[in-house]
Amino acid sequence: MSQHLTSRTRRLTRGGAVLAGAAALGIGVLAAPASAATAGQHDWSGVAQCESGGNWSINTGNGYYGGLQFSQPTWEGYGGLEFAPRADLASPADQITAAERVLVGQGIGAWPTCGQYLAPGTTEVPGPAPAPAPAPAPAPAPAPAPAPAPAPAGGTYTVQPGDTLSSIAAAQGVAGGWQALYAANQSTISDPNRIYVGQQLTL
Repeated sequence: MSQHLTSRTRRLTRGGAVLAGAAALGIGVLAAPASAATAGQHDWSGVAQCESGGNWSINTGNGYYGGLQFSQPTWEGYGGLEFAPRADLASPADQITAAERVLVGQGIGAWPTCGQYLAPGTTEVPGPAPAPAPAPAPAPAPAPAPAPAPAPAGGTYTVQPGDTLSSIAAAQGVAGGWQALYAANQSTISDPNRIYVGQQLTL
């Protein structure tokens, strides 16, 4: 822990010296590093793991920000403000771009403890989480089964006490009501208002 804090103090001093020299020369610090370095020349994942546990958006309030623990003067001096106000607010790719510029301007000594983990290649940085797959549309509810049709009238019926043609037609579901029942039984019934117990009616 003490060694890491010492490395950060040395880095802050170096960053301050670069800024002071640039002010004395009257030129921007960005000129040479920005044109000489581009993101992705090195694999910075080991350095980030050492400096911040691989957390590219870390801000613990100790004056160092982002996955590679930039001090604010170093971040500003090497063009970080073109990406975000602080390193922890920039994307990993933008932090790497600024780190490549620092590497050209100061060398790996800018990370005196963790610089040993810098490797050739490219840095695998976390990308945006994939969008969740849309939920499948609910299947339509099945249509209710149609009510069964009444059984067609048919057969015969024996007149019971208290029956009328109307009550028989309604009870037996005779299409056309008592008139149809009477029409089908005119050979048996002479008067629709007079039916007799025991008569056999065609339904």
